[in-house]
Amino acid sequence: MNRFLYDAWDRALLYLPIAIMGVLALGTYWLVRSTPVQDVAQAERVRGHEPDYFMHGFSIKTFDTAGHMRSEVQGDVARHYPDTQWLEIDGIRIRSFDAQGRLTTATALRGLTNEGGSEVQLIGNAVVVREADATAAKTTPRMEYRGEFLHAFMDTEQVKSHKPVELLRGKDRFTADAMEFDNVDQVMQLRGRVRGTLVPENK
Repeated sequence: MNRFLYDAWDRALLYLPIAIMGVLALGTYWLVRSTPVQDVAQAERVRGHEPDYFMHGFSIKTFDTAGHMRSEVQGDVARHYPDTQWLEIDGIRIRSFDAQGRLTTATALRGLTNEGGSEVQLIGNAVVVREADATAAKTTPRMEYRGEFLHAFMDTEQVKSHKPVELLRGKDRFTADAMEFDNVDQVMQLRGRVRGTLVPENK
């Protein structure tokens, strides 16, 4: 009897590692089946167009290779969106200098700008001003653009809008339903209902 118990115990010890491995394998299989699989596409969809950081009462400046300031963007609150790499800014205020040091300013209730500040969309009470330039051979008058939407390209000195705008050039005034202006080529396109008031220069 003792011999029988000894042989049975010996066989049990022999197969015990196999039994333990079987139990572990079954446990691992159960864990894999029970653990929910993360849906990567769903995670990306949930994240979507969401800001990854905020800024309050901020100022962002960019400089050229010589150390001269090219642009400064200020605002009350900014939200950065990683999917587009754009900033959405409440109470946006911009100062931009071209290669000749001429100043252009822009303000609006809300704005969208790329990281370099070279492209800006101004929304709500938008105003873009290019100050007069008396250093050129012919004095360039002060230019002011007003509208509910203005799309300004600071590097190429272009301002566009598909909504009604008002343009003040010195003492002259123009209104239109849409506008495209290229300051480098001095070409303006006004579309829709266009009206203008020209004031002769004093001699």
